[in-house]
Amino acid sequence: MNTSDPSEIFLVCAPGVEPLLHQEVAEHGFADPQITGGGVTIMGGWPDVWRANLELRGAVRVLARIGSFMAFHLAQLDKRSRKFAWGDVLRTDVPVKVQVTCKASKIYHAKAATQRIETALRESHGITVSPEAEMVVKVRIHDNQVTISLDTSGEALHKRGRKEAVGKAPMRENLAALFLRQCGYDGQEPVVDPMCGSGTFLIEAAEIAAGLQPGRSRRFAFEDLASFDAVAWEALKEGAPQALSRKQFFGSDRDAGAIRMSTANAERAGVVQACSFSCHGAGEITPPEGPPGLVIVNPPYGARIGNKKLLYPLYGTLGQTLLDRFKGWRVGLVTSEPPLAKATGLPWKPLGPSVAHGGLKIWLWQTPPLR
Repeated sequence: MNTSDPSEIFLVCAPGVEPLLHQEVAEHGFADPQITGGGVTIMGGWPDVWRANLELRGAVRVLARIGSFMAFHLAQLDKRSRKFAWGDVLRTDVPVKVQVTCKASKIYHAKAATQRIETALRESHGITVSPEAEMVVKVRIHDNQVTISLDTSGEALHKRGRKEAVGKAPMRENLAALFLRQCGYDGQEPVVDPMCGSGTFLIEAAEIAAGLQPGRSRRFAFEDLASFDAVAWEALKEGAPQALSRKQFFGSDRDAGAIRMSTANAERAGVVQACSFSCHGAGEITPPEGPPGLVIVNPPYGARIGNKKLLYPLYGTLGQTLLDRFKGWRVGLVTSEPPLAKATGLPWKPLGPSVAHGGLKIWLWQTPPLR
């Protein structure tokens, strides 16, 4: 891969939200986005890799395909791994970890394949191999074709680098951003979260409204590659965010600790001036002054928190409160339990596909504007 010769870049996301990530990728002007299982592929060079990590809210990580070759047995894998141009991308002073998967190939033993590639990296290129390394080389052997990718993100991209405090069962930032997109949020309308926890939905919404780059505060694995251009990277990060002068994002929670968390997280993100957080139960929420907007909420499901049967009154109270007080507002609700969503009594639209999240299947339930 280089800047002048486009290569494949794979943008990983949670299964079930690929079309939403595809929308975001297309809006950001990346070349030839194609939906595939578990993500979206684009074509580009290293600047596109950097920009994808910096700008995309919905991606989990960015994998850069750096080359491929055919290998029908371990000796061939060893020989061709030694000839591969690892030095064009990897640095000898940065340790790497090798992960191999094998499928429908004559080379079927992933551990043996891993050992051959690790030996080639060490002996032919002087690259340190360590199981604790943050730089990950991903090798997929499928139908005897060896495809080599680099995880250019490092830590998963939902770790924006600004949220120190999280609640008991947090919504990941990349899923929150895609659910906001699915609800039609465009950065202009007010957003209310009556069970805001650590503030994820509201902070993502505020950053979108302000035009802030999600990756602006953190470090990425690609900064330790031989192909990294620090000057070009700094130029990508130069942008003038839109100032948010009015309160537009309203969070509440019955847990005072959650309100402290969400306020601190919003402050670190630089959007606290547009947020308002208050401590009370979901049944006490009232709409802010002004036009209607979006209520979005990730209530407890019972799978991780407490007894599921005790949650029916909570969902019922939330639904009745919204029906009584939030005329004209749309509602988005995330849960793994369809009976709980139905217990709200809200007029749900037909349900979309499930999304894999933390070992659960969850759904985003949506209403039209409430009447």
